[in-house]
Amino acid sequence: RKKLLPVHDSVEDDFELSTVCHRPEGLDKLQEQTKFTKKELQVLYRGFKNECPSGVVNEETFKTIYSKFFPQGDSGAYAHFLFEAFDTNKNGSVSFEDFVIGLSIILRGTINDRLNWAFNLYDLNKDGCITKEEMMDIMKSIYDMMGKYTYPCMQDEAPREHVESFFQKMDRNNDGVVTIDEFIESCQKDENIMQSMQLFDNVI
Repeated sequence: RKKLLPVHDSVEDDFELSTVCHRPEGLDKLQEQTKFTKKELQVLYRGFKNECPSGVVNEETFKTIYSKFFPQGDSGAYAHFLFEAFDTNKNGSVSFEDFVIGLSIILRGTINDRLNWAFNLYDLNKDGCITKEEMMDIMKSIYDMMGKYTYPCMQDEAPREHVESFFQKMDRNNDGVVTIDEFIESCQKDENIMQSMQLFDNVI
């Protein structure tokens, strides 16, 4: 995906760009690339600028925002994984464009789009397949974020049991890794997997 660069053709724009690190290229362009209306994009942009006046989010800011939403648990690890998934350019920051394009997939994308996005989230080293360890890291980060007190009887072993049962269902050829095809096929066939992975309800 080509990097969106702010267009500036006037002195005012130059001045604004020097005070604001990053400005979206244009809501029209983003409207074409996402499934949001112009009005929704304006509301999202206002909220984004409110939290991130510089126009870009680094990982620390992302973690701070998440810790407000999940005060009862430790959301640091999950926020890190999520940040990596949003940072499609791998430049250590998430622009408004990166954010809304990801958000559009999660909230409005087809099942296939959303599963591809989720696969990318779980594939921590981005090598095209998910190992049991990667899935374990994500699952543990979700449990940590939700907090021990949310599940009064939750045992420390719960994430591992969760992962074992997913892996049995997903790793169809038993080679120890889950490919994108295995992941999508398993999730589409088994509604419970989608729900219990909390792919779409709690991801944002």
